[in-house]
Amino acid sequence: MADSISTRISQIAASVLAGDLRLGARLIRDLDDRTELAESVLGKLWPHTGRAYLVGLTGNPGAGKSTVVDGLIAHYRKQGLRVGVVAIDPSSPFSGGAILGDRIRMQRHALDDGVFIRSLASRGHLGGLSRSTGEVVAVLDAMGFDIVLIETVGVGQGEVDVVALADTKVVVTVPGLGDEVQAIKAGILEIADVLVVNKADREGADRTVRDLMTMLELRKTDAPLGPNAPPTEVEIVRTVATRGDGISQLAETIEKHKLRTAHFATARRRTRARRELRETLLDRLLGRIDALLERRADCVAQVENRQVDPYSASELLLAELFSETSVRPTP
Repeated sequence: MADSISTRISQIAASVLAGDLRLGARLIRDLDDRTELAESVLGKLWPHTGRAYLVGLTGNPGAGKSTVVDGLIAHYRKQGLRVGVVAIDPSSPFSGGAILGDRIRMQRHALDDGVFIRSLASRGHLGGLSRSTGEVVAVLDAMGFDIVLIETVGVGQGEVDVVALADTKVVVTVPGLGDEVQAIKAGILEIADVLVVNKADREGADRTVRDLMTMLELRKTDAPLGPNAPPTEVEIVRTVATRGDGISQLAETIEKHKLRTAHFATARRRTRARRELRETLLDRLLGRIDALLERRADCVAQVENRQVDPYSASELLLAELFSETSVRPTP
């Protein structure tokens, strides 16, 4: 039985590496569902990852991120590049699954074998990314996609997880949000490598660009100094994504950032690896903690009845979790 499972794992991995879209889609689904077989397959694929260039797009809801992504797909496909897209959608309040709004907007690429679009449910995960985003990106990377575009859920100022995952971070905003600087400066302006003012044909676009330039000047004064400090140059690109205006310039700006920061690639990979390992450790630990709490209903009851405080109970349960000794809190 073990030999047949091992053979199956190797067969799936080989097919995914050969670019089998059907098996790749199934593997991504199984990774999102946390099956052991899928995790074993990803282990086989891992040495073949790290080649794709990752572009993260984030920003305010309604800024047109999906339309910008759609334009970038078309641009890269004209260059003969294979494009993977991971679109993080809000979770359905009924099924818990992705609402799939992004895939609807990108339907014109549905029949293109050089494009793979996957929507993931955020499932309440903060930071703009789904918990399995990194794993899905790894699968697309192993399948040979040259560019992977990661579109965050669009929850506003807290979408900073994309920093650790993407090589180039694109922040999309639009005129007409009131005080545009206040709308994005608190959490996501600081992570931007490229700023996009989409819907630039609207009134107020010039003011938005001026405000962003002012904020970038302030950011430069706060930037760390020294030879190992990352570059702080951030370009602003105007787009009208529904017409395709400015998309080529945006792609060129992303490429310029890639070349300008090539010598930081090793540091980015290390940061990404640390994030992947941390997220996996947390996920495994949370699973064990949930199982422990199910097993130690007596401890939960003691906290509920105010016989033991949660801090003392936590210390005792942690000791049990890591030493596998039966330590019960006393009333």
